[in-house]
Amino acid sequence: MEELRLSNWLPTTNKEVKIRGWDALDVILFSGDAYVDHPSFGPAVIGRILESYGLRVAIVPQPNVNDNLQDFVKLGAPKLFFGVTGGCMDPMVSNYTASKKRRDKDAYTPNGNIGFRPDYATTVYSKILKEKWPDVPVLIGGIEASLRRVTHYDYWSDQLMPTILESSKADMLVYGMGEQPLREIVRLLQKGVPFSNINTVNQTAVLVISEDDIPKNKNWEDVEIASHETCLKDKKAYASNFKIIEQESNKLYARRIFQKVGNKTLMINPPYPTMTEEEIDASFELPYTRLPHPKYNKRGPIPAYEMIKFSINIHRGCFGGCSFCTISAHQGKFIASRSQESVLREVDVVANMPDFKGYLSDIGGPSANMYKMKGKVQEICDRCVAPSCISPVICSNLDTSHKPLTRLYQAVDSHPKVKKSFIGSGIRHDMLVPEFNKNADAKELDDYTEEVMTKHVSGRLKVAPEHTSDPVLKLMRKPSFKYFHKFKERFDKINNTKKLKLQLIPYFISNHPACEAEDMADLAAETKDMGFQLEQVQGFTPTPMTVATVIYYSGYHPYTLEKVNTPKTQKEKDEQHRFFFWYKHENKAWIKNTLNKLGRTDLLKVLLPENDKWRKNKPGKPKHTFNDAVPFNQRKNKVEFRSKKRK
Repeated sequence: MEELRLSNWLPTTNKEVKIRGWDALDVILFSGDAYVDHPSFGPAVIGRILESYGLRVAIVPQPNVNDNLQDFVKLGAPKLFFGVTGGCMDPMVSNYTASKKRRDKDAYTPNGNIGFRPDYATTVYSKILKEKWPDVPVLIGGIEASLRRVTHYDYWSDQLMPTILESSKADMLVYGMGEQPLREIVRLLQKGVPFSNINTVNQTAVLVISEDDIPKNKNWEDVEIASHETCLKDKKAYASNFKIIEQESNKLYARRIFQKVGNKTLMINPPYPTMTEEEIDASFELPYTRLPHPKYNKRGPIPAYEMIKFSINIHRGCFGGCSFCTISAHQGKFIASRSQESVLREVDVVANMPDFKGYLSDIGGPSANMYKMKGKVQEICDRCVAPSCISPVICSNLDTSHKPLTRLYQAVDSHPKVKKSFIGSGIRHDMLVPEFNKNADAKELDDYTEEVMTKHVSGRLKVAPEHTSDPVLKLMRKPSFKYFHKFKERFDKINNTKKLKLQLIPYFISNHPACEAEDMADLAAETKDMGFQLEQVQGFTPTPMTVATVIYYSGYHPYTLEKVNTPKTQKEKDEQHRFFFWYKHENKAWIKNTLNKLGRTDLLKVLLPENDKWRKNKPGKPKHTFNDAVPFNQRKNKVEFRSKKRK
């Protein structure tokens, strides 16, 4: 790679602005993350898109909110707007564990240091900018803004909050992946349209003060959901809102959503169609340095960057629609896949990085094996309102062929500098089971599984059955656990035939809505019976914009409005989670007492038999604890956060 100069990065200081010979800026971005100029980091993508339109763009990463707020004025006012994001993870997930305790690491900060990202960062940054520069528009985006675009339950403050547009005082919100709406916003601004007049761009939301200001659009149908004030008074009304929100977020031809917030009206315009191959290729091929800004050279490595440094993101979106996951709410359920040629060009760039040793850490996406998958007949997808394409069964219109993905893996591995490419993203094991994926070619599924196991796994294959209870799994929009048994049979067969000695590592969730203590005891017994001593486990964390979170707060399922029991107290949560660690010495007396109370001596015989052959564990803290849990939607993002304990 050619030697890089400071001017190869977007400027972050006045000195860097002057190096470029600029006397003013068009857009200034504020981010809760350290600045990494890489396509896996949203602020870099947005900055590079703006730059591609000839705009002069600067970025202020992790501005200090605890001093005289110099970071918010040092670059002056931009000509067009401020752009604000809390970062690649919701700041509250980044800052707190599932039990609301402060984390001791921030993966998006040099050296993993904490304290550089405020709680509710998007709101904090935006309010400061509006106070300092009241006449300059503020545009918010990223996962925090996207998932908080309507009335939402905030787990950390334990209250319903209005749209983030109200709390942040921002002028406009871009939800989802922001490239398409941003390009249209810039096009209109460059035509001379005032920012305040831009209110009909797809995939944006604004607060309208007067109903007379609501723009007419003959191409859109409208729908109104229960007001914020109604939601505060009526949990069932709040729950009923979510069915509309989720369905409209995942339709190709969605309605415009209105919600009253006090004397204002929130207007959420329909999303853009899924990005085309050309559009997503273009986004990944902007002139990134693929490196953290040099300002961090002496501060230590950025954990999130180190994790994805030698990885390749091949698609966006997820059609799983899991009830606890926000990927489809943010990235959409339809898959936007890069071309094989674009992926291979990026592989070549990575392979020629000075410290590349021949190993690609991940060829994947939100779910590793959804590349190039889409509806066979587009007209059927055009009419679909289902939030998931594979729950409760795999849609007969869904093409789940793994051939394009297998060919891509083989093409990547043919690069002369690539010794091995790993699949680090989560694999949907259920789609590899012919008994579940009934319309697929069984041999093709086995060929893909064998390709992954023999060439792309480093000792352990991670999959996510999430639970063993069918009622809980049904609510999760996950298939029956019997299909995990089927997958394990195929895994074991390939393992034995090829003499691989690979481990299968399943993920599980405790205290999810509809989960009872007895379900967790069943889970512990069944997984022990299968030979697992669980380690990849987490407690359910309610995050905005999921079915499970709506149920957690309201007690109602948003699609049926039937009541659903949910573990709410810390005692209930801790006790459910404790079943994961049945093998710990300090848990055995408690498990014995609990199962006797439940009348489940049958499970007791499985978990704590008289002559248990499982190795004895000394008393001590479990290696993987509830406090280290990271929500599924953040886990499945391209960048995964792990504390030291989970490495």
